[in-house]
Amino acid sequence: FIKTVPNPKVVKLNMGNILGFEQGKFPIILRMQAAQNVQLRDNAIESARQFIHHELEANFLGQYYFAVKVYPHHILRENKMLTGAGADRMQTGMALSFGATVGRAALIKKGKEIFVVAVNSEKGVKIARTAMQKIKAKLPCTTRILTEKRAVVI
Repeated sequence: FIKTVPNPKVVKLNMGNILGFEQGKFPIILRMQAAQNVQLRDNAIESARQFIHHELEANFLGQYYFAVKVYPHHILRENKMLTGAGADRMQTGMALSFGATVGRAALIKKGKEIFVVAVNSEKGVKIARTAMQKIKAKLPCTTRILTEKRAVVI
């Protein structure tokens, strides 16, 4: 039983022209995948989401699709220890420790999609790929970006 669950920091999961994506108006799809198993904190996901969304909105004015494909379900716990002078005599160490909730994380397996961006031009691919390259430093794992082309529905 978990007494308190922290609110997830991920605000939105789908952005841009969602209806246009469902209708197939964006022929080029970029997918960011995890190259290893990782525990991705919700604040890292939200930070990366905000950066990519800002870059896409500034360049495409809503003519794109962007989705976050992971959700932080895993609850992180910490056994908070006292620090300072004399703290060693007041603590019992790890005896019966369960920990207080401190955050959330998404448990991601190797090859799982983290972000998906869909655009409708080769210029858009460069901008979206650059934005995805820039957020790699915000994520605690190595990632790869895959590009896929699909048929356009008119």
